[in-house]
Amino acid sequence: MNVNREQLFKPLPLLPRGRALLLRALMLPNFLLTSSSGIENLPRSEGACIYAFNHNNSLEALMVPVFLFYHLGGRTISFVIDWMYGKIPLLGSLMNLIDPVYVYSKRSTISWIEAKRSSISAGDTVERCTLKLFAGQSIGIFPEGKRNRNPETLVKGKPGIGHIALKSGAPVIPVGIDFKSRRTKGKIPILGRTIIRIGAPLYFAQQSDAYRTIIEDASSDITGQVELHRIAADVTHEIMLALSELSGKRYSSPSPSKQFSQHEATLNPKESLCPV
Repeated sequence: MNVNREQLFKPLPLLPRGRALLLRALMLPNFLLTSSSGIENLPRSEGACIYAFNHNNSLEALMVPVFLFYHLGGRTISFVIDWMYGKIPLLGSLMNLIDPVYVYSKRSTISWIEAKRSSISAGDTVERCTLKLFAGQSIGIFPEGKRNRNPETLVKGKPGIGHIALKSGAPVIPVGIDFKSRRTKGKIPILGRTIIRIGAPLYFAQQSDAYRTIIEDASSDITGQVELHRIAADVTHEIMLALSELSGKRYSSPSPSKQFSQHEATLNPKESLCPV
């Protein structure tokens, strides 16, 4: 990215001076290593959105959010992240500045950290994300659910992002993360020149209406629960296809609509509905 004075001193009207200085300092690696396209797709208003990202390595989990906060004028995004990040000295303090949504499904191998793990379920995570969106706070999700160092293909997206989008009615902004070395050397670097491509917002108003109708039907049975999951899986699939185009990675998972059938009603609905 070619840095000019206008970029370096971009107004950050939503932040107090101290936090603005911190954000500018954290932005320096992006000035050196990151190129981007689609900045015009970032929302100009303060309406809540869901930002969806593919996930390649650990450093991008800090650099890409900082990049977006900066170009949103200091407006923050509450990221859905593993709870253990919040327990790491310094990094945890930085994470807590954005009021993240911590996910507690993974165990820590460090006993004193594991002792602090909450029993909040994945279903509760979906609800917490939805409530944040209703309150006007944008959220960020890596729907692959883990770091994926495969340079060619995306991991199948978890349906939690579909449930959140449908429950909240919020638009989804796909953000593809790519690396120059992925194309030239066929690998994902630990640290390397990063390409961020921001796609046009995805809207799911019709699917959201159908989803909410099923939820509001007090007589909805297990078949209704399966239908909710099918709609969410379809929306997740569409989001992943957008991330595929933006990240340069293939998405080979088949369309969910072709896989669902009535025998899936034997699934535990909580297990099928909840993964984030």
